[in-house]
Amino acid sequence: QVQLVESGGGLVQAGGSLRLSCATSGRIFSFNAMGWYRQAPGKQRELVATIARVGARNYGDPVKGRFTISRDVAENTLNLQMNNLRPEDTAVYYCNAIDAFVTYWGPGTQVTVSS
Repeated sequence: QVQLVESGGGLVQAGGSLRLSCATSGRIFSFNAMGWYRQAPGKQRELVATIARVGARNYGDPVKGRFTISRDVAENTLNLQMNNLRPEDTAVYYCNAIDAFVTYWGPGTQVTVSS
């Protein structure tokens, strides 16, 4: 059973930065894709960013140009660098990983951006 654990969330002022990490018990290049999603109170979970095994990246429109998804092979982590944060970025952020048959989710980490 693959486990994912997010870290790096917290409280930050608007315009600030945070870096989220997702540690996995599986090897990151063993997954077809990995990604970050977020869910704000009262809203549906939405795409933040994904990265395919071959490296292709995809970003949700609200975060384009501000967030960067990456993989750290040495640490075996999936990362999300978030710059120029806005109050509307406040949400629980989830890491996911997809292999041939199953999608795995982490428990999430809270990001709160104050105005």
